[in-house]
Amino acid sequence: MAGDVAERAPKGGQKGLRRPKRRISIRIDMTPMVDIAFLLLIFYMVSTVFSMPQAMEINLPPADDVVKNLEVKESNLLSIRVDGESRFWWNMKTPSPDNLPMLLPTAPDTPDTVLYRFNADTLRGLLVEQNRANDKLNTLVLIHRKANYADMVNILDEIDVIERSWNKFTADGLGKKVDELTRDEKFSYRYAIGDWEERDDKIMGAAIVQAQERGELR
Repeated sequence: MAGDVAERAPKGGQKGLRRPKRRISIRIDMTPMVDIAFLLLIFYMVSTVFSMPQAMEINLPPADDVVKNLEVKESNLLSIRVDGESRFWWNMKTPSPDNLPMLLPTAPDTPDTVLYRFNADTLRGLLVEQNRANDKLNTLVLIHRKANYADMVNILDEIDVIERSWNKFTADGLGKKVDELTRDEKFSYRYAIGDWEERDDKIMGAAIVQAQERGELR
């Protein structure tokens, strides 16, 4: 920014002892400031990272393959429950007094002030282990009405990670790309999200008492 000073000559030829004052006018050149403003604007436009829309990709079966009522054997059923405290539970087959849901261990870095924290590695390990042991496994996800929406997202994220890593491993072993896998070669995780019913409250009540007796919950 530069300024020019222009001195004005006194008007007239007044006589006397008082010396006439000189008037100074200042003209400021705003061109450099405008240039700087545009440079800063361009810099922030180029360097700013815009927030991308968060979306989850879910692979749905073809319309011809959709079956409304599908019977699943008890031996092929894995249930994942999330209670009102956002705690994750699992069990195979239909729950009974001798087969109550078991609590997934809390994350190893859970502070003492937090009762339970979701552990993605534990859930992923459970899902992978059960799917390897049973190629006809179906997973039923039941989420309590007071649980957080993020709990469902966490489960779907782990399912997506398992699908991608499983198919990548298969493709590498066959010397193919993932999109070149046939329908029989490609792994598709079978799961469904059910409604939390009153009987699930009773099941979880008994499971919580059992977990407290084992010292897993305070």
